[in-house]
Amino acid sequence: MDWKKLGKKLLFPPIWVIIVLVILSTVALVTVFVKGWQFLPVSSVVYVLAFYSLTIFCGLCLQYIPRYYITMKGLIYRNKYANQYFTDAAFKTYVGLYGSLAINLIYVVVNGVSAILYGTYWFAIFAVYYAIMAVMRFLLVRYVSKNQIGKSPIGELRRSRLCAYILMTVNLALSGAVLMMVYFNRGFQYQGFLIYVMAIYTFYITATAIKDLIKYRKYNSPVMSMSKTIKLASALFSMLFLETAMFSQFGGETPLETQRIMIMATGGGISIIVVAMAVYRIVQYTKEIRK
Repeated sequence: MDWKKLGKKLLFPPIWVIIVLVILSTVALVTVFVKGWQFLPVSSVVYVLAFYSLTIFCGLCLQYIPRYYITMKGLIYRNKYANQYFTDAAFKTYVGLYGSLAINLIYVVVNGVSAILYGTYWFAIFAVYYAIMAVMRFLLVRYVSKNQIGKSPIGELRRSRLCAYILMTVNLALSGAVLMMVYFNRGFQYQGFLIYVMAIYTFYITATAIKDLIKYRKYNSPVMSMSKTIKLASALFSMLFLETAMFSQFGGETPLETQRIMIMATGGGISIIVVAMAVYRIVQYTKEIRK
């Protein structure tokens, strides 16, 4: 028997077999958990089937995704604006600032209207938070719309230092949100699988923000660095919001006092990090301006 050939067939079966197995294992897993059959012998068979289905599905992805990725990348880079976005860091920062500013303004309006309609400080606090974020991004957008990034170092330093000062005021909104979470039991709630989607998205934007903050240091542009600092601060706040959603979804057995302590600890840690980033930028840019 040709074991190598047999192993290849087991790891790379026809696509229709993979689709059938993935659907079958998904239905079987859901049935096991819904019916409470986790400790029955049949569950072991389902777990093995699910593991095998996941393995061959990952093998399929490894086989086809790189090929399609190269093809799609080639098509994207043929477009003038897409090529500029992926190869020109200044243009990418410019587009990112406009996009994030638009999103922040939408959140300001939505939370502001909600605060008026429902008469609650919860939405008012977030309207203030997104307004502060919008002000910083508007200042950067206004600067890059009139000045090319990298052409006026002193102008970039002054505008970025102003944003760093404003960044410190975000902690006022953060403190208000934490107080509402701790003393009024407010927080975020996501239904069903949406909680997992939000968790993946939050961890993704946090990892991306950290990577960009490190990556864009090489360009020596205060505007670029400050935009990535704001992005990281926003991602850290999203981690706090996700924590409250996790408690709401899975923290039924966790004592309320423990939840409050963890929320206060997370909020305090984020506040310290944001203040430290703002102070670091202020000191850094002040030194550069004096030079």
